[in-house]
Amino acid sequence: MLNKEQLIQTIKELPESFSFDDLLDSLLLIQKIKTGLEQSAAGETLTTEEAKQKLNKWLK
Repeated sequence: MLNKEQLIQTIKELPESFSFDDLLDSLLLIQKIKTGLEQSAAGETLTTEEAKQKLNKWLK
């Protein structure tokens, strides 16, 4: 979950004029990175081999 400070910082980093889609894209990216870091810290990661196996299933 994002907090107000992260939202404010994200808005400050956008150009003076931006679309709602730009803001939403930025917020989604930050949330996905934050979630990934939390999963990594909790040991919820895949080995390279496991990731390759999953990708092979998806790409077939």
